[in-house]
Amino acid sequence: MSRVQLALRVSDLEGSIRFYSKLFGAEPAKRRPGYANFAIAQPPLKLVLLEGEPDRPTVMDHLGVEVATTTEVDDATARLDELGLFTQVENDTTCCYARQDKVWVHGPGHEPWEVYTVTEDSQDYGQDGVASRPMRSAAQADG
Repeated sequence: MSRVQLALRVSDLEGSIRFYSKLFGAEPAKRRPGYANFAIAQPPLKLVLLEGEPDRPTVMDHLGVEVATTTEVDDATARLDELGLFTQVENDTTCCYARQDKVWVHGPGHEPWEVYTVTEDSQDYGQDGVASRPMRSAAQADG
């Protein structure tokens, strides 16, 4: 299993849930206060909706690739580091009501991407991760 993730910060969470339920013909896989996600089979997509400020336009919060195992996250980390991309590893972290292992990179326009796996569900939202923090290489993180 592997699918692209798109996380949007929306001003009207309930309206957005209704819209995306109609658009994709699916109900949210998870709903929590200020949060909903859809696990869409076709196209393979994890759509995450994060409650933003009222009366503000929807903005992209971050992008990602959800994978099935921590081994796949580790493989992605090694591949990205070998390519000279700056990475930030977060293992056993709570984010978006789930325990996750992940690695972050930023694209040339500073867009945050994560490769992650969900290891278990959580009742706590956790932290927003390192999407907006400066990145460093995996070698720097180890030393």
